[in-house]
Amino acid sequence: MKLSDRVQAMQNSPIRKFNPMAAEAKATGTKIYHLNIGQPDIVTPSVFMESIKGFDQKVLAYAESPGLPELQDSIIDYFKGFDMNLDRKDILITSGGSEALTLVFLSLINPGDEVIVAEPYYTNYLTFIQAADGVIKPVTTYAEDGYKYAYMDRLEAAVTEKTKMISIVNPGNPTGCILSREDMRVICDFAKKHDLWILADEVYREFAYDGREMTSFGQYDDVADRVIIIDSISKRFSACGARIGCLISKNADLMANVMKIAMGRLCCPTLEMVGATALYKLDDSFFNEVRAEYEKRRNVSYEALKKIPGVVCEQPGGAFYITCKMPVENTEDLLVFLLKEFRENNETVMYAPAEGFYATPGLGKNELRIAYILNADDMARGIELLGKGIEAYKAAGHK
Repeated sequence: MKLSDRVQAMQNSPIRKFNPMAAEAKATGTKIYHLNIGQPDIVTPSVFMESIKGFDQKVLAYAESPGLPELQDSIIDYFKGFDMNLDRKDILITSGGSEALTLVFLSLINPGDEVIVAEPYYTNYLTFIQAADGVIKPVTTYAEDGYKYAYMDRLEAAVTEKTKMISIVNPGNPTGCILSREDMRVICDFAKKHDLWILADEVYREFAYDGREMTSFGQYDDVADRVIIIDSISKRFSACGARIGCLISKNADLMANVMKIAMGRLCCPTLEMVGATALYKLDDSFFNEVRAEYEKRRNVSYEALKKIPGVVCEQPGGAFYITCKMPVENTEDLLVFLLKEFRENNETVMYAPAEGFYATPGLGKNELRIAYILNADDMARGIELLGKGIEAYKAAGHK
């Protein structure tokens, strides 16, 4: 019996595929500083559990496919803070941002259609696009200039007759690159010129540092019919396990057709939607405190990386990731060495090798992504271990 060509062409997640090796190290008593996955350690706001505990319906029934109206209304109120006016019909609640992305690609992509994506990109985009029989068309970015990509000439070079959309993560995963208003205008004009959809993954919207403005592609009225926003409670509220996100678009035709698939999966989990409703009602004081904490971690992580000879990276402006070029030829080999051989005081460190974040063959082999989701002291220690691990790796004869 045969598997599909589609699934066999997919890669394992570079973020998770080394987890079994890490589990073996932990079984021997080794402490691992997990800088590989964007799992925040910020405490989930108590209103999430409190609202679920207060749920008193006698039957836990199916919700409607678009989601709980109360949750839709809380999202509408949240986006009013960005001068955006949404209706319930513009919002589909999904099982995390991942399902929202899957629904979009399944609804818009025909076999062979191309999606322009800046590389390095969030690695799961490749999986979602391949599942829809689409093709990633990369716009290559570089560590030396902070992985910026909103240049008209670079975007124009990626367009073909098969291009269907441009997909943006802002602020960026895995690079932390954040778009300015001017950058966003470039992308909007580009999409209008070539009649493209704009998929705006904005799950890190609140994590904008150094006084940068928090923005949304939903604020540009001239592209309202082509913008699709992905939102989620996972990162913003440190509620990754709840798996609640949403798809937002003012394009009525898209929303009507996405709903066909949403009806097929019935609904999102009711209790998690109840908890998410309470989260979206939190005021700015919560976001201000969390943002300040991540900015502190960003600063500590960046300064620690700069102490490692040969590292190339710019200080990222948002999200909670740093991608950088390392003074080794292959960061996957280095990670295996760190997990299997390197120890200092029975401690080692883990990150995500960046090759799997690229579509262009050969790129990313000497790069890695770090998620600064641990407290500042642990981030400093984890990156210190990375530097010492590189020294030991080279001393053992590796390049």
